Amino acid sequence: MITLHSVVKEFATKKGTLTAVDHIDLQINDGEIYGVIGFSGAGKSTLIRMFNGLEKPTAGDVIVGGDHIAELSMKDLRKKRQKIGMIFQHFNLLWSRTVFDNIAFPLEIAGVPKVEREQRVNELIRMVGLTGREKAFPSQLSGGQKQRVGIARALANDPTVLLCDEATSALDPQTTDEILELLVDINRKIGLTIILITHEMQVIRKICHKVAVMENGRVVEEGAVLSVFGNPQSAVTRRFVKDDLKDVEVEASINEIFESYPTGTILRLKFIGSTTGQPIISKMIRKYNLDMNVLEGHVNHTQNGSFGHLIVHVPELDERTDEMFKELEHHGVKAEVERHG
Repeated sequence: MITLHSVVKEFATKKGTLTAVDHIDLQINDGEIYGVIGFSGAGKSTLIRMFNGLEKPTAGDVIVGGDHIAELSMKDLRKKRQKIGMIFQHFNLLWSRTVFDNIAFPLEIAGVPKVEREQRVNELIRMVGLTGREKAFPSQLSGGQKQRVGIARALANDPTVLLCDEATSALDPQTTDEILELLVDINRKIGLTIILITHEMQVIRKICHKVAVMENGRVVEEGAVLSVFGNPQSAVTRRFVKDDLKDVEVEASINEIFESYPTGTILRLKFIGSTTGQPIISKMIRKYNLDMNVLEGHVNHTQNGSFGHLIVHVPELDERTDEMFKELEHHGVKAEVERHG
């Protein structure tokens, strides 16, 4: 288990003290895939570097597997880092070494015997899908293959924690999905705790169990991914959700739709969790004898379930509208009036 208690990180600058991480409390359970999301400057990179002692907190405690990271001697910290792997946005591979030798490098440093080292490297090459590329150099690899080497190297010493610092930001969408699927597969097979930071909500949504949303050095929202993104409370979280659901395009569509439907009401029906797969709307149409046109819809999927919305046009609502809205909410569907003519 990983615990952060009142963690603060300050830097001295020419303009005064900069607080990059501001009194953060987190608890990450063994085997979780935990995401930290925020825009540039939120403090997430500084935060993740405190998990392995690359940065020391100005105040507070970072506890990984029972060890207070900031209190470890350099010898003990080096030993601890062998159990905390890390992968990076720009791969950080040794360009003069082959795939095999890049993966073997941390094992060499740890003094692992050659026979055991070769066995472990071959096992990792198979795990990350690089069979046949053992003798290739980084310059001969695609971006996705480079990141697979980075993942294998980070796993060489059989860590209990894997830190991912914007690990997919340099990759195209298809390769990003492949790397995320690989991380999920590794998490399931060996129970590895994965902590990743990103500014891309789709990365969090696709693989994380829990998420912390950061802004100005603070965690403004934290919890299960479906709960946080399905019912965002902070302005920054709502912005991530809006961008992910392509709400800018939706707003434009609503304006066009309203020109075609100048009378009646346009509703946004928000779904979360198991309600996305239930025929709730059709039941409401029959029960309340409604005419309803479905204009637009979007559903996103997470590790915990799905969330999304429907935009519908109702030509006429009657005195039972409030009753219908309450019944929808009882079923986990929130109705919001977008336009009323």
